[in-house]
Amino acid sequence: MTHVPDATAQAELVASGEVKAEELVESAIERIERLNPRLNAVVATMYDQARAAVAAGLPTGPFRGVPFLVKDLCAEIAGVPIGEGSRYLDGFVSDTDQELVARYRRAGLVLLGKTSTPEFGMLPTAESRRHGATANPWDPTRTAGGSSGGSAAAVAAGMVPFAHGNDAGGSIRFPASCCGLFGFKPTRGRNPLGPRYGDIFGGLIAEHAVTRSVRDSAALLDATSGPDLGDPYPAPPPERPFAAEVGRRPGRLRIGYSLRTPGGQPVHPDCAAALDDAVALLADLGHDLVERDLPGLDETVGAAIGTMYSAGTAWVIRHWTRRLGRRPADDELEPLTRAYLEAGRGLDAGSYLLAVEDLQRFSRTVAHFMTGIDLWLTPTLAQPPVPLGLIMSDADAAGDFTPFPAVVANITGAPAMSVPLYWSPSGLPIGVHFLARFGDDGGLFRLAGQLERARDWNHRYPPIFGF
Repeated sequence: MTHVPDATAQAELVASGEVKAEELVESAIERIERLNPRLNAVVATMYDQARAAVAAGLPTGPFRGVPFLVKDLCAEIAGVPIGEGSRYLDGFVSDTDQELVARYRRAGLVLLGKTSTPEFGMLPTAESRRHGATANPWDPTRTAGGSSGGSAAAVAAGMVPFAHGNDAGGSIRFPASCCGLFGFKPTRGRNPLGPRYGDIFGGLIAEHAVTRSVRDSAALLDATSGPDLGDPYPAPPPERPFAAEVGRRPGRLRIGYSLRTPGGQPVHPDCAAALDDAVALLADLGHDLVERDLPGLDETVGAAIGTMYSAGTAWVIRHWTRRLGRRPADDELEPLTRAYLEAGRGLDAGSYLLAVEDLQRFSRTVAHFMTGIDLWLTPTLAQPPVPLGLIMSDADAAGDFTPFPAVVANITGAPAMSVPLYWSPSGLPIGVHFLARFGDDGGLFRLAGQLERARDWNHRYPPIFGF
C-alpha cells in the first residue's frame, strides 16, 4: 500500500491545485459510507452542508479543503443534531457553533459529520444504548476505546486524516492507544470551550484531536488554540508555533517511568512489553531513564475524582434539563449515568469544594514530582483493547482497563500524549503515555517528532482501511 497523505499533505495538494477540495470531500464521503456499516464510528452526517461550504468558497486556512469529523460531545455545530450518546437528547438540534468548531471552519476544514461516544462521555469505550458499539479497525470484535472512540476508529480506518476529540480523564489518549494513533491532550485552557462553557467538570476537560501524524496534531493546535473572549483562564503562551516544535531536537531529557498502577491492578504482558520497548528506544535516542512512581495518588484523591465525576454528571443533566425544558424519563438514561447522577445529587456544596481542595493539593504534589524529571512515562492502558461489551456489562472492567493515572493530566491541567510505538504479537496497537509539566506542550511535540522519525507508525494500516 502506498503511503496515505496526512491532513497537512492533503492541504498542500489543495493549495497547489493538484487536487480539488471537492475531490477530497467526495472521496472521504465514499469511505465513510463504505466503512461505517462495519465500524459504526460516524453517528450523524452533514454531507449537504459540507458540499455547500466547498461550493461557497473555503477560507484560506492551513487545512483548506481537508475533510474532518467532530465528536458528538460538547462540540456543537449550528443546525446539526447533538446527541452525546444519549436517548435523552434525541431530536435536539444545536443553534450555534462552539468556538472551537468556528475555528475549525476558519482553518478551512470541511466538516462531514459527528462521531460516536458513550453516553455523556462517561466510559473508556465508544458504546451506548443509543448508537450501539463502535468497532476497532484493527480487530472489529474489540473496543476502539473511549470516549473519543468514534473519532479514533474513523481516523485509524482512513475515513478522514484526523478528527476532533475531548478528554476528561484519558478520552483522547485511550482511543489513540487502542487504534494506533497519536493522541494529544493539551494544557488546560489551550483550546476554548465557549461560548456556552467556561470550563467543564472543574477544569478537567480539554479539547483537541486524534491524528495519524504528529505534525497534524501540532498544526491543528496552532490553528485552534488561544483564549476566547471571556474565558476564565488562559494557558501559558507558547514559545513558538507548535508545528515548529515537531522538527526540533528535544535535547537530552530525564524521563521517569513506572509500571506500577495505583490500585495494584495487574498489567498485561503486552502493555509491559510496550513500556520496556519505549524505555529502550528512548535510551537509544540519548535520554536518561529513571524508574519513578508517582506519589500522592491515594484514596483521598480517588474519592475526590469520584466526587468530581458525580457532580459533573449532575451538572450535565441540569444543563440539558434547562435547555430541553424537561427532565429525562427513566428509560432515557443508561444505568451508569443514573448512578452517577444519583451520587451527584447526594453531594452538598461543601463536599464538592473539599474535593476541589484535595485535587488542587494533589496537583502541587505532582508539580513537585515533575521538578525532578522532564516527563513521566507509563503504558497508556493496562490491557490491549478489550472485547466489545465487556465494559458495558462489567463495571469493574473499566477500572482494570484504565488503571494508569491518565486523569493526572486532567487534574493538574498539564499536557500529555499517547504515542503508538508498539503492536502486540497478535497485531493490536498499544500506546505509551507521557505526562509533561504544565504548559510544556512544545516539549511533548519535540519528543513526539523525534519518536515518529525513529519509529514511523504512519505506514501501519489496520485490516479495515479505506484506501
